[in-house]
Amino acid sequence: MMTSETEHPHAGEPVPGSASGRIIISVDAMGGDRGPSAVVSGCAQSVRDNPRVDILLHGDKAVLEPLVARETALAGRLTLVHAEGVVTMHDKPSHVMRHGKDTSMWSAITALKDGTGMAAVSCGNTGALMAVSMLQLRRMEGVNRPAIACLWPSRGRHGFNTMLDVGADVKAEAEDLLAYAIMGVTYFRNGFGEPRPRVGLLNVGTEEHKGRAEIKAAHDLISRHEETGRYEYVGFVEGSDIPSDRVDVIVTDGFTGNVALKTGEGTAKLISDFTRQSLTSGPLAMLGAILARGALKRLSGRIDPRRVNGGVFLGLNGTVVKSHGSADSTGVAAAIGLAAKLAQSGYRGRMAERLVIASKTAQDAGPGNGESA
Repeated sequence: MMTSETEHPHAGEPVPGSASGRIIISVDAMGGDRGPSAVVSGCAQSVRDNPRVDILLHGDKAVLEPLVARETALAGRLTLVHAEGVVTMHDKPSHVMRHGKDTSMWSAITALKDGTGMAAVSCGNTGALMAVSMLQLRRMEGVNRPAIACLWPSRGRHGFNTMLDVGADVKAEAEDLLAYAIMGVTYFRNGFGEPRPRVGLLNVGTEEHKGRAEIKAAHDLISRHEETGRYEYVGFVEGSDIPSDRVDVIVTDGFTGNVALKTGEGTAKLISDFTRQSLTSGPLAMLGAILARGALKRLSGRIDPRRVNGGVFLGLNGTVVKSHGSADSTGVAAAIGLAAKLAQSGYRGRMAERLVIASKTAQDAGPGNGESA
């Protein structure tokens, strides 16, 4: 469960739905590769899983009403918000920002901005979603570039590590990587109750002399701000450390993080396909599969990308969860579940406070100064 940070109560923004105990999630119905039917089915699964969740579903009512009517679990738990336009995967963010106000994506973020929803979920175009979210919600103070954080199955003490950025921006300066560290730590702490998460900076090696200039500068900044961010900095980590028990939060730029994420997802699917082929290759293999069915089911669940579907936009004045475009109903439900947990956690207040402190001390000290923050 997502929990508020132990040393500080909820940071204090008014939370829509909190008085009634309802958790209202604003969902873009039209952006996914599988169409609105997968989104509606995911909404139904999510409300069955969490009796406190209600849905604001944005999209074309003519398309959505028959789909919603077939899901009895959604009766009294879902409100349709009509929006005729659709952001496609091929639309440029700049075009959506200028001409996309009639789209389901824009409508879903507007509900978050005006306080109707507590968090927003979309399976749509990542670049457009980030652009619309930045335009409507604005960045937190101390954040130059927002980041997308993902959960990564790991050998760690909580079963998952967090990595960011995984695709919001291909570039990142030293100060951006420091902000990512603080945002990722706050997210992980609220997600898993870890009082002092371990942070690693992704590099081509663990030796201090390796890496680009901005990586070396970020190494110094992140090291100096351990007390500001309340984390333990373990130094440089390599790609093989991403699923390890050495670290809780992996910090990198969006280009590197996205390549790593897609490689990991592809590898998980490859292993799953190879395992299935091997276990159906003959009578003895099939008998072995039957005998090992329980263990194989647990393994499949552990590496199933749908179980951790949902990248969280960090650094904005609102909680936005980006679901995979190809997500099925299980994946959509997982993204809505994550959004609901984050909506209750109050994580953004503490994150904002630490980002302001870190930004100020980083500017005052400069990346080359050895003063402690």
